[in-house]
Amino acid sequence: MSGSDEPADLARQMREKAQQLAEAAERASDPQEKERLAKKSRTIRDRSEQQSAMAAGDIHPEK
Repeated sequence: MSGSDEPADLARQMREKAQQLAEAAERASDPQEKERLAKKSRTIRDRSEQQSAMAAGDIHPEK
């Protein structure tokens, strides 16, 4: 794997994990567990979008 593919791969993996958590939240019967999983999914999805934007050069990390 080349160095330029790593951020894109990380973003893809994060999106996959977020999707898994969202699906688990849908299946959860406990409302608190459902909310916890959904929140974690949103957080990871937001981070993956930031990672994708950084990989594309759209944003730069804060110093």
